[in-house]
Amino acid sequence: MRQLSERVFYTGVLNPNMRVFDVIMRTEYGTSYNSYAVRGSAATALVDGAHGRFAGQFLEELAQALGGAEPDYLIVNHTEPDHSGAIAELLRAYPGLTIVTNAVAAKYLAQIINRADLPLRIVKDGDTLSLGDRTLRFLHAPFLHWPDTMFTYLEEEATLFPCDFFGSHYCEPGILDTAVAYPAAYESARRYYFDCIFAPFLPFVRKGLAKLEALPLRLICPSHGPVLTETGRLAETIQLYQTWSEAVDLQAPQAKKIPLFYCTAYGNTRRIGEAVRDGIRAVLPAADVELFDLTFCPDMPAMQRRLNESDAFLLAALTINRDAVPPLWELLAGADAVNIAKRPCALFGSYGWSGEGFANLAQRLGMLKCKLFEPRCKVNFVPSEDELAAAKAFGEAFAQSL
Repeated sequence: MRQLSERVFYTGVLNPNMRVFDVIMRTEYGTSYNSYAVRGSAATALVDGAHGRFAGQFLEELAQALGGAEPDYLIVNHTEPDHSGAIAELLRAYPGLTIVTNAVAAKYLAQIINRADLPLRIVKDGDTLSLGDRTLRFLHAPFLHWPDTMFTYLEEEATLFPCDFFGSHYCEPGILDTAVAYPAAYESARRYYFDCIFAPFLPFVRKGLAKLEALPLRLICPSHGPVLTETGRLAETIQLYQTWSEAVDLQAPQAKKIPLFYCTAYGNTRRIGEAVRDGIRAVLPAADVELFDLTFCPDMPAMQRRLNESDAFLLAALTINRDAVPPLWELLAGADAVNIAKRPCALFGSYGWSGEGFANLAQRLGMLKCKLFEPRCKVNFVPSEDELAAAKAFGEAFAQSL
């Protein structure tokens, strides 16, 4: 337990040993399940819960923060199990607790906790809850990053509880951003968190930021990572979210970004890729067309970011054991499935025996609803000079289709 301001207390749980979050995210710096207690003169509210695996520790922290008193409300900003997993235990410990949340979250909670009689109070966007001398205001923020997400704002202390927004998977024992011992690691974790969780929802990020523009902010208390302070990284983080979420000025001419991703065992696919690249450049000389070898890729998230920021992209369908190779599947695992639909793409590469990688990748691209260019540029084993010329012509045709 740690007191953050006059009436706000940290009641979360640190998990420094976590290395994978929700299957798809690396968490080399661990994480935290942040929860907060707001003590008003007439009532006490908890904001956010904790992971079910840490329910016992969470209840201990809470009891210490409340000094034996019982909480009156639990504010559920978002129902993902890392926040809601401990709610069942919380209700057993405090049966008089009222859950305050929105209608979408209430529906999800019923399925997560498997109770039809949850003590719910449904709030709409802009509603308030009085704790006596403290007031909580609720701001709906859907798709940041679930449909149920909302922010909670403590008016008298200019404190925002934005759930996952502005968070990071970075376990900081000192709780505050001013205590971060390894700034470069934190900054890397903060950007990686944004890319994985919020990059698919950039229009909603901008809407969320717009809701906060008129609010005084002295403290931001996210559900993961360090608490952001006025003298620390609060303003910086808001500015970074604005920068990362900015819409491209569609009135200004933009060079098309067309990355080509490949793996190669003997250099044949690279040679084909170079010919395809030259063909694209012949038609679109101003385009940003670059080859990226995923064979020994040290930073797959950076490659996934290039994929998601592209105007069009190409994949090399290298085949081993009747399938595309793992780095290509890992690349597509980070595809922004919300915004990549209708993105132009194409397949090229060398294959040996039968080349099933082409069909398998085409199926995955179809599931992502990408616009796959046909025909595919397929070369059996080592490309001849004629086949390299055909690969260049393939690149030209693909560029002309954009």
